[in-house]
Amino acid sequence: MKQPFAFPFLALVLAGAATLAPAAPLTRDLGQGLAYHRVATLPADLPVVAAGPKQPCVLDLRYARGDASAGTALDAWLKFNATARAPVFLLLNADTAPAVLAPLAARLPAAGLIVIGTASSALKPDLALKLAPAEERRAYDALAAGATVASLVIDSPDKLRNDEARLAQDHRGLPDPATLARTADDSLDDLAPELPAAEKSPKPATPPPLIDLALQRAVHLHRSLQALKKL
Repeated sequence: MKQPFAFPFLALVLAGAATLAPAAPLTRDLGQGLAYHRVATLPADLPVVAAGPKQPCVLDLRYARGDASAGTALDAWLKFNATARAPVFLLLNADTAPAVLAPLAARLPAAGLIVIGTASSALKPDLALKLAPAEERRAYDALAAGATVASLVIDSPDKLRNDEARLAQDHRGLPDPATLARTADDSLDDLAPELPAAEKSPKPATPPPLIDLALQRAVHLHRSLQALKKL
């Protein structure tokens, strides 16, 4: 006798398995000599480092899976690759497998290793962040979905452009219009035509950009160390 519902049931099972599957590993260039490596499963996804001078990198272990042997492999990888002149910025959160965290907790602090993420009973990061789990996951998934690194680490591009314009204006010796005194009849509002009440209502606030705060902190730390000539 045929089973008419076997194929639909199998499709549902496969779809559920895909949903539960861990994120795929990926690599990105963060600029100025900083590399990004996302690890989904240890030790298989640990990056192979090319011969030559070591390079600073961000190793993202948020949501990573692995057992005790994976933790041992990670510990060995860090001992070989993390140095004071080429630090590893390690991103962790509460969803990083506990077996992966165990070797780290035993050896922190360590030279060349900077741990960033949410604190837990298993590990205290060097830079502890208070992050909403759902927002962190959205930002984490956005990179793999095609978002640019810049969009996830720069939260006020308009402010940067305005600041650059202000600096250029100051350099030319021009006054900032916002600092000039205004007379009673100097209001630009008097020159504007009367608008209906509906058009005067404030526009809805633009939602804040989606920022990966852990990744942003790692990039900022790297740039700061570069500025201090520590790298």
